Amino acid sequence: MRSTHRRRATATGALIAAAAMLSVGVQAGSASARPDDSAAAAAVKAQAVRNTGALPVSLTPSQRAELIRQATATTAATAKDLGLSAQEKLVVHDVSKDQDGTVHTRYERTYQGLPVLGGDLMVDTAAGKTKDVLKANSAQLQGVSTAAPASAPATAQGQALKAAKAAGSKADKADSARKVIWMVKGAPTLAYETVVGGVQDDGTPNQLHVITDAKTGAKLHQWQGIETGVGNTRYSGQVTLNTSQSGSNYTLTDTTRGNHKTYNLNHGTSGTGSLFTQTNDTWGDGTNSNAATAGADAAYGAGVTWDFYKNVFGRSGIRGDGVGAYSRVHYGNAYVNAFWDDSCFCMTYGDGTGNNDPLTALDVAGHEMSHGVTAATAGLNYADESGGLNEATSDIFGTSVEFYANNASDPGDYLIGEKININGDGTPLRYMDKPSKDGGSADSWYSGVGNLDVHYSSGPANHWFYLASEGSGTKVINGVTYNSPTSDGLPVTGIGRDKAQLIWYKALTTKFNSSTDYAGARAGTIAAATELYGANSAEVTNITNAWAAINVGARAGGGNPGGKVFENTASVAIPDYPGAAVTSPVTVSGITGNAPAALQVGVKITHTYIGDLQIDLVAPNGTSYRLQSSSSDSTKNLNKTYTVNASAVAANGVWKLKVQDKARQDIGTITDFKLTF
Repeated sequence: MRSTHRRRATATGALIAAAAMLSVGVQAGSASARPDDSAAAAAVKAQAVRNTGALPVSLTPSQRAELIRQATATTAATAKDLGLSAQEKLVVHDVSKDQDGTVHTRYERTYQGLPVLGGDLMVDTAAGKTKDVLKANSAQLQGVSTAAPASAPATAQGQALKAAKAAGSKADKADSARKVIWMVKGAPTLAYETVVGGVQDDGTPNQLHVITDAKTGAKLHQWQGIETGVGNTRYSGQVTLNTSQSGSNYTLTDTTRGNHKTYNLNHGTSGTGSLFTQTNDTWGDGTNSNAATAGADAAYGAGVTWDFYKNVFGRSGIRGDGVGAYSRVHYGNAYVNAFWDDSCFCMTYGDGTGNNDPLTALDVAGHEMSHGVTAATAGLNYADESGGLNEATSDIFGTSVEFYANNASDPGDYLIGEKININGDGTPLRYMDKPSKDGGSADSWYSGVGNLDVHYSSGPANHWFYLASEGSGTKVINGVTYNSPTSDGLPVTGIGRDKAQLIWYKALTTKFNSSTDYAGARAGTIAAATELYGANSAEVTNITNAWAAINVGARAGGGNPGGKVFENTASVAIPDYPGAAVTSPVTVSGITGNAPAALQVGVKITHTYIGDLQIDLVAPNGTSYRLQSSSSDSTKNLNKTYTVNASAVAANGVWKLKVQDKARQDIGTITDFKLTF
């Protein structure tokens, strides 16, 4: 499931990088995809919230619309209160409300009439007074010239077509282009946002957004707009579906869930195809040969996902406005992916390799529709660390939907896409307990994780969710064996999936913004847990420890709360004396100013006599800090964190752990070097 973020024009997500649920409808319009009421009640009860006032209010579409109307009517006054310049205007994007009366209003910004990408902000109010303001970028938006060279649009289109061609598109012109203010990173810059269509190499629709500096012609950024992300179903057994009857015909139209419709593309790649329609209300037969089987799975998955958000979080539909999305199945020929496209507010499923494994499984549906929830709320940018968090959000809620359904044919698990045989050998697409088992995902955060494809940079957040829910170590859940490690070697106690998913949802909808990174996600979830369960609660302690267990910040009660960790886990052999010193480097970036006075230096070395070793930390400017001199210490192996006052040197740059063996006979290896700022 590929994800993008919040670009209002297009936000889409696909299940796999570069690249389900077959439902069969049965009894008439009264059939339902909803789990029994006791299961829904149990999910809410399991949250065991201490402060119920921090829970979201279940707004009806009309109540939400009224809050949006009120916020829109006061945007000028709000902008003035926030100290925005006269050239800036606010546009309401979303509104939610807590049971204690706190209203969370998300705004987009314009500057001299131009959209400001990365200028989103959220204002929390209670009793008419501002409680908090969260900005995606705190830079001042002033003095930016909106005049561009006459050649700028053509230059921008050239940059975009070049980038699209590299992704497989054969388009010879852009679908759209607009002048914008770009401030996702750094100072505001006049730019062009150009969108190129066509298709990618694997057949996924292309909606490549390219940002080009309007004055220099340099490419500043790019992201993909498509987020490659009674019924007899293929994966969920026999289920009940809400359908609609007109005369002697039935259609896969769910009038109880925003009129969600399921269409058959019949291997086409555009439009909606045809609405599933037949003269009886039994849909599919559980096999691929019956086209309605995939339709039933898609309809079932959409219904369960709707119910999950409604019954657990009080959210009425993907956007919270009571409007149902629509689903398209049988996309393309042997298309091995599924994706959400926010521009059509729809989800689409391919039939897999050889058209034998439709991607209509329950967790896939939950994943794809959750891209729409992210687009409607935090709008996490689909690149860098925020892109990984976007994908992880869909994996987290796709997994939560699967557990919520409590379907015996597809029991809940912490495996992503385990039913759809993407790899051709029956293995899942992703693993939440140890993400690296898929061969590409990261288990823990490191300074370069944002450079990975978003489906792989999602690994640390998926790992966090598993640890927060279930804890570390070996355990068996619904017949699946898990063994989740921690980066610091310390155990984590889980708080239960229901609490973990509630904390993530509250953080997504009230704490995250378009540019949230891993450090921001840690801060946001801790803030959400504090509001729900109390500052000194076991829930706050345990989710904090789960973040530390994936290298984001310190353990509860430890130093450097909210600190960033930079790590090198590559092995470096240490030659025996009189061999030369060896180094293990880490590149520090994104830190403002100098290093801290209590810089934490984590060192792991395997060695048969650690007293032989002289160990130094070398700063980017060459300053050396002695961590350990050679001695008579005969201990084997070293696993220690040193504290260094490095406040006199700049933080950013290449830091090195320098190790030299000062005595004969024993050799070893640097296995881990970690800096915590």
